[in-house]
Amino acid sequence: MKKIALTCAILALIGFVAICEWRSARPEPRGTILSVWSHEADEPAKVEVREEVARDFERTHPGVHVKITWYDEDGLIVSLKTSLPVDQGPDVFYIETYWSDLIADGYVLPLDDLIDWNNIYPWARYFWVRDGKTWAVPQEVYTEELYYNKDLLSKLGFALPPSGQFTQQQFLDLVKKARAAGITPIAQGVGDRNFPGAYILSQALLHNLGVDDYARLFHGKLSFEDPRVVAVFNWVKKLVDAGAYPKNFMTLKLAESHFYFYQKPGAVMLPMGSWYTGRAFVPVDDGGQPENFPLGIMLFPAMDNGACNECKIRAIGSSFAVNAASPHRRLAAEFLNSMSQPGVGKLWIETVHLQTAVKTGGNSPGGKYTGYYQELMARQQGAKYFDMDPTDFLEGACLDSYSQVVNSAFPAGLLSVEQAIRLMNQNCYKGKG
Repeated sequence: MKKIALTCAILALIGFVAICEWRSARPEPRGTILSVWSHEADEPAKVEVREEVARDFERTHPGVHVKITWYDEDGLIVSLKTSLPVDQGPDVFYIETYWSDLIADGYVLPLDDLIDWNNIYPWARYFWVRDGKTWAVPQEVYTEELYYNKDLLSKLGFALPPSGQFTQQQFLDLVKKARAAGITPIAQGVGDRNFPGAYILSQALLHNLGVDDYARLFHGKLSFEDPRVVAVFNWVKKLVDAGAYPKNFMTLKLAESHFYFYQKPGAVMLPMGSWYTGRAFVPVDDGGQPENFPLGIMLFPAMDNGACNECKIRAIGSSFAVNAASPHRRLAAEFLNSMSQPGVGKLWIETVHLQTAVKTGGNSPGGKYTGYYQELMARQQGAKYFDMDPTDFLEGACLDSYSQVVNSAFPAGLLSVEQAIRLMNQNCYKGKG
């Protein structure tokens, strides 16, 4: 505080009083409303944490009211793109890494000097560093996992290997046997998202190629006609043809795929980010999984002669930005700092049951989900991470192709391997590099 006051005094002498007043710790006028717009409307545990932080912030900032408006994802992005251009947007808003046009259009305030980054893991902050500036504060960290029903797996005569990972052939056999028994092998749907249908294929590509060539593939420097890539597409086509996905795959929404997996009609597996818990670990009446549901986590299948079968995708989820036009930018930054305290990180883990970008001081989660955390952490042992889901960095025609081909049409059985490869190459491959 003394350093800020001293800096202000110096800056005032050279004519920068306005900047000083913005960056100082002077309290906001009474009656200030800090508006926050967030996705996660359908995840009660996340709503609970955000609202608790807001009320605590109000207690430490007399006269300030934090008003959080909750949206689903589609509703939020439409509202932001409508309001921000006319300076009517919120002070703080939820942001996804692939909403980069909001940054490019000048609607997001750089936060490098406004946030205490000591509370955020550096690798998580890296997701938001562009052009040498940091544009948002990550809150949620997730890994892509393959959840399964232990009872159904046993009923079908399969035992998970000690490694936690089936081979290509074993996984294909599991899909075939489940479908023959009238059980959906993989609960998945792409009715409202551009990524869930790609989980199996993208993880298989990562395993087969390894981190470096996987990056080259999705940065346009490796052809989709590479034999290792074609081999993965051929294997996934066998899964699709064997009936791996639900018949309503194209219309089933992400939240509905959770219910499909652990309630009705039931499925053997659900590929999902570890934010699965935000919907699953809530009361059954709110759409959560039954208390006695036999949840397990397996690794995505090992590819034959794969370059990195221990590789996993790790990324960030919910993040928050400050509106560049906000009249309460300093206060908004203080609110983001309050969301990023170690105690809040611990609260997030214990309430949402999900990893966080906030350092928690080494506190280990406990309670009735201890077993789940232990299994989740066991699946991270020896992992080599690729940091970012493809949708986090793909742009333009390549992102559109990924969403429409890899995520949707190919796993839905609407395209052949040759057609899918050709479309991906046309829109993503830039030649050797």
